[in-house]
Amino acid sequence: MKSESLSEVHSSVNTNKKGWRKILAFLGPAYLVSVGYMDPGNWATDIAGGSQFGYKLIWVLLMSNLIAVLLQSLSARLGIVRGLDLAQASKYAYPKWANIPLYILAEIAIAACDLAEIVGMAIGLNLLFGFPLIWGIAITALDTILLLFLLDKGMRVMEIFIISMVSIIGFSFLVEMFIVSPVYSDVITGFVPSNLSGDALYIAIGIIGATVMPHNLYLHSSLVQTRKFDKTSEGMKNAIRFNFFDTVIALNLAFFVNAAILILAAAAFYVNGYYHIAEIQDASKLLFNLFGKAAPMFFAIALIAAGQSSTITGTLAGQIIMEGHLNLRIRPWLRRLITRLLAIVPAMFTILYFGDEALGSLLILSQVVLSLQLGFAVIPLIHFNSDKKLMKEFAIKTWVKVLAWLSAAIIVYLNIHLVIDEISGWIGSAGENKIWIYLFVIPLALACFALLVYVFVHPFISKTGEKDITIPHGQALNLEVIEKMSYKNIGIAIDFTGNDQEIIRSALNQGGKQSQYIFIHIVESAAARYLGKHTDDHETQLDKDSLLKYQETLINLGYQVKIEIGFGNPSNEISRIAKANEIDLLIMGVHGHKGIKDLIFGSTVDNVRHRLKVPLLVVA
Repeated sequence: MKSESLSEVHSSVNTNKKGWRKILAFLGPAYLVSVGYMDPGNWATDIAGGSQFGYKLIWVLLMSNLIAVLLQSLSARLGIVRGLDLAQASKYAYPKWANIPLYILAEIAIAACDLAEIVGMAIGLNLLFGFPLIWGIAITALDTILLLFLLDKGMRVMEIFIISMVSIIGFSFLVEMFIVSPVYSDVITGFVPSNLSGDALYIAIGIIGATVMPHNLYLHSSLVQTRKFDKTSEGMKNAIRFNFFDTVIALNLAFFVNAAILILAAAAFYVNGYYHIAEIQDASKLLFNLFGKAAPMFFAIALIAAGQSSTITGTLAGQIIMEGHLNLRIRPWLRRLITRLLAIVPAMFTILYFGDEALGSLLILSQVVLSLQLGFAVIPLIHFNSDKKLMKEFAIKTWVKVLAWLSAAIIVYLNIHLVIDEISGWIGSAGENKIWIYLFVIPLALACFALLVYVFVHPFISKTGEKDITIPHGQALNLEVIEKMSYKNIGIAIDFTGNDQEIIRSALNQGGKQSQYIFIHIVESAAARYLGKHTDDHETQLDKDSLLKYQETLINLGYQVKIEIGFGNPSNEISRIAKANEIDLLIMGVHGHKGIKDLIFGSTVDNVRHRLKVPLLVVA
């Protein structure tokens, strides 16, 4: 198994070019990251902030953007210098017991992010085409196919798709700004910091969570590794510099979009006395009433583009987190389906139980959940970039370290403040049910706080050496004299597709006349899947005759051969027959399909490989 982060696209983009072509080769990863900074979750918090407080929270957006630029550049630095993504680095730096809750918290953040994206997409489809929200949520499950297509086409195609989506969002809001025409002298006053409390604090934390998204820190540290560059000191310096430019440009575009949404809400709603517009649908209706048909149309187009692009990057982040923390790799479509279901279920429940109007509150809640998880990603990131032993000359300077820890302190302080306020409010309104808060909610909050403290303290006291950290899958073994393997029972999976001769020849070369050969064929007809071993249709008879022909031919040549026929699922049956016959080497052929075809026709080799503990020889 490869150890690289996102191994299917690792080092797939060549940067060995000159002049502006070299700069362009490095541009791209930050744009994939930036879509997470302008996803539908941002829309909900920005609209709520702008309608309720006017321009007063623009400074929070600016602060969030500056923190994002700093943290994303640290994330890129980690991936470039160490060749590890943030999840991998955390796995090697922290003990296994700590990595499991860190993984769970990261998955919750991914689900919260995906929740915002499917709700946003559903709302966008509703606004533009009139689809019911519940239909829109169901339709979003189909974007798994788009993700598979983009992954199959390579990293550059995916980046071009994302950049085109970002361009649509940016253009749509540029048009919106001309339509709404805010008073820019009033906008400037919003850059002056003001005191935060109550609802303003809640929305401000939602803005931070929607802007500085934890899964983007994992994503960026992996995406920069898609660039193939010299691993020399000079090569890494250039990569860090070019990726910093990429980050600054992309995140400033994201800041423009977020600021435009908040300014739009302030100019259209707050100024006109609509102070509590938290619902994206209400915002669109008011835009129609105030400015005509064009404004809500561009609003919906941008919303769909934001949701579709963010959902792709969220899936990649989920894959990185699962592989990094747990060293577990599953197929991209299955990873996507799991992520999507974790988000669709609460969205469906909210609509069916609370109604369409509750989706806005659900969006803001998802962003607050994201913010609460930030500390668990940010604190390790700063530790890793500060480690002079592992980062060597690329360890961050003292002034950068101070800014990074200050950013982390702001995030953690605001989150602790919010948790205390929220739990106090729940206790005050729970009545006789407050006992459950004392029994479950408070202990869970204290456990999370204890884990956060541990994540902060552990690197200061740990004596973990570089050997433990920088080698993801261990070192090469000292090989002694290698003797020829001797196999007693060799399994040969036959499917009569024209590749049989090569498969049989490969098997005979492995065992000679000393081994016993078990010819395995699985009947996959509808009758076989239903009747199992009782199947006796025409296809089964033909397959038995073909196997007997192979058996007779090889016995006449002096080989030991027996035949086995299974019925139904190929991977299940091949594994069962292999175990029953104590096969110590299995030889199979490949179909040559991948991507969507694997999803449709199945991937027998992969499934069998994970079910058996014997060597598997795959013949192409």
